[in-house]
Amino acid sequence: MNRKLIFWSITVGLGGFLFGLDVAVISGAEQAIQKLWGLSNWMHGTAIAMALYGTAFGAAFGNIPANKIGRKKTLFWIGILFFVSSLGAAVAPNVYIFMLFRFISGLSIGASSMVAPVYISEIAPPKFRGRMVISFQLNIVFGILVAYLSNYLLQGIAGANDWRWMLGVVAFPSLIFSVLMTMVPETPRWLLLHNNNEAAARKVLAITEDDVDKTIAEIKGGNSPVKEKLFNKKFYKPLLLAFLLASFNQLSGINAIIYFAPKVFAMAGIQRDSALLGTVGIGAVNLAFTLIGWYLIDRFGRKTLMYIGSVGYIISLALIAFSFNSGSNTFLVYYVFMFIAAHAIGQGAVIWVFISEIFPNSVRATGTSFGCLTHWVWAAIVAQVFPYFAANIGGAYIFSFFCAMMVLQLLYVWKMMPETKGLALEDMNNQMILHI
Repeated sequence: MNRKLIFWSITVGLGGFLFGLDVAVISGAEQAIQKLWGLSNWMHGTAIAMALYGTAFGAAFGNIPANKIGRKKTLFWIGILFFVSSLGAAVAPNVYIFMLFRFISGLSIGASSMVAPVYISEIAPPKFRGRMVISFQLNIVFGILVAYLSNYLLQGIAGANDWRWMLGVVAFPSLIFSVLMTMVPETPRWLLLHNNNEAAARKVLAITEDDVDKTIAEIKGGNSPVKEKLFNKKFYKPLLLAFLLASFNQLSGINAIIYFAPKVFAMAGIQRDSALLGTVGIGAVNLAFTLIGWYLIDRFGRKTLMYIGSVGYIISLALIAFSFNSGSNTFLVYYVFMFIAAHAIGQGAVIWVFISEIFPNSVRATGTSFGCLTHWVWAAIVAQVFPYFAANIGGAYIFSFFCAMMVLQLLYVWKMMPETKGLALEDMNNQMILHI
């Protein structure tokens, strides 16, 4: 890969950094806002889940500007939304204003989770696509780590209002991201299929491809018309694959841990200071094993990583459930670390790559939007109900449920999931890779 290609993928991947930072900073604030505004468990869940409701909308409709004005301009405005929403939530005078700005923040997260992987997948050479798209996931987990570390360092800085500083730190990197987005080109596939600008597409392809004419012919000639409808019989296979993968991602319980890690540790009797420090460990493990996934995804393939992750999920979730059931928290933190490692090397590494590459050019943005929407609707549901179930039925039942879902995921990987490693985007259907 040449330097320009690396710079482009890293820059766009920074949208993932904002994604991870914004998602995880709330873990340091969620208990403080519940106490500050006297929220019930259900209202508490609603306040935290509001960003995820926004995320679902952002994922559902992010394809519209991505197709109309381009991937690049859409990502620029996503950075601006991150900036506005982070400052707004940080200074919110009441829970309703807080929820409004968290909803706007969610719009940014949802749109970035859809547009950034599409951008990278459309600009990446096939043999590097997995590693380049996973740069988005690497940035997500790095953002999560920075958020957890920031939360730990900022605790007590402003007494009961330290959570405002925790949320406000997202503003600065948001502006940097928008500035950097002015330095990257539009994707050649959008330029060709949505903007009819072959000259501009050729300039980009001259940097990323060996045979520009061949690639242009494949993009223009090997695909259906641009304005196809996603929900028709023709695309039921990628739709089903994306829906199930995205659903299992959240039914693993990953966002219950990311959003409520201090609460999970508190449920097991671990003190707040130790719980916040434990979240830093979660971020570090997440980053380390995502790096391993980055190294392996184009070598071993998507399906192999999903096998590894699924087995790791089952073992770690069973141990977490057993820990809650037995009343012993001695090894709970390590079981959570094992869970995070399984996620990072499996679902975390694969989801954005797989969803962004299995749909044809004509419906890629819309199809990826559908997969992201599925992911975030489940994430919102989990965040909404977790505080209620945590207070009423306890960790043993919750994590046993997540464990059972991961057994189903293992069956999905075994029976349904195709391998997409090394295939050109235009060859996915031609190679019958989506045969179920």
